[in-house]
Amino acid sequence: MTAPWLTVIGIGEDGIDALPPIHRATIAAAELIIGGERHLAMLGPVNAETQSWASPLSKTVAEILARRGRPVVVLATGDPMHFGIGVTLAKRVAREEIAIHPHLSAFSLAAARLAWPLAEVECLTFHGRPIELLTAAVAPRQKLMILSHDSTTPGLVAARLASLGYGASRFVVLEHMGGSKERVRESKAEDWGANDVADLNTIAIDCVAGPHARVLHRGFGLPDDAFRHDGQLTKREIRAAALSALGPLPGELLWDIGAGCGSIAIEWLRHNRNQRAIAVERDRERAAMVRDNAAALGTPNLQLVEGEAPEALHDLPAPDAVFIGGGAGRAGVIDAAWLALKQGGRLVAHAVTMESEQALYAGFAAHGGEVTRLSVERLQPVGALHGWKPLMPVTQWRAVKP
Repeated sequence: MTAPWLTVIGIGEDGIDALPPIHRATIAAAELIIGGERHLAMLGPVNAETQSWASPLSKTVAEILARRGRPVVVLATGDPMHFGIGVTLAKRVAREEIAIHPHLSAFSLAAARLAWPLAEVECLTFHGRPIELLTAAVAPRQKLMILSHDSTTPGLVAARLASLGYGASRFVVLEHMGGSKERVRESKAEDWGANDVADLNTIAIDCVAGPHARVLHRGFGLPDDAFRHDGQLTKREIRAAALSALGPLPGELLWDIGAGCGSIAIEWLRHNRNQRAIAVERDRERAAMVRDNAAALGTPNLQLVEGEAPEALHDLPAPDAVFIGGGAGRAGVIDAAWLALKQGGRLVAHAVTMESEQALYAGFAAHGGEVTRLSVERLQPVGALHGWKPLMPVTQWRAVKP
């Protein structure tokens, strides 16, 4: 087995001197030491070359990979495998060539300070990630922990909570945990106003929904009015059936072709934050709605491709699942989606016109699966009384690629 040449060492606020002797010896033997400015300042005199992280990060990662086979040490905060640099490096370096030594994570320290069961907490990072992600995470009684990007993050998060109707939430900011400068401050989110927060801080939130909070579940079938749309929307009941047929699993990639306002892709992403989705939409105004809805509903990581299928599908990463909500009848769309779909992947297509239905039946004849007619009626006012008003029936074809 190849001996590790790359070592990633997590350190805490107590610094290098608190590390076990074996880790200090690894640092002393390194030819190159990489870390943040704060980490490098803890080193004292060393013989090794030292580098801080470049922007973009990929430049420094490339420098590390160029030193393959020579002793390199990367210093990280806390647990490098929990939203840390260890995750990035482990994807690029063979397992037998890298050694990772974690310290206590900020989440573990915060859970200990608050006596919160960490298994019941959803952990997020806003380090270099959009604040809109918070929207999909908040829910009544949900506990959250967030790694901040810098000193401004607590104020931004508190304001976002208040705007969502969660201003009464318990809001705790923990700074420099495990060191001599540790400080813990608490208030309601709507009352947070500190302007002297350290860059190194972690936020803990116990969500409390106020009377004006709009509570949106993370299952299938959000209310239709949760989305901005022009009528090109897969209705709630049909949307829930489509997502059930798609069967999302953690880490999978969805193509949402003819995305309309993006409702299918957005609910796919809300279901599990480790999932990925690409929305393909040819209409410019609807593409703008996709962006707005993704930001408003906590899925800013939705990738949008403006263009018409099948041409817009070229060069996209292979999907685990495909939903065709618009354009199923366009020549080549189903064939291109099926060809790109991974083995074991699911394809779900909807049709409301006879022409699109014919394309679905052709797909069914070629690839098998099942065809279902979905009909929904909603109770509507009829004068002073009420009656059933049918929605346009939808034909659904679902197939699994062998």
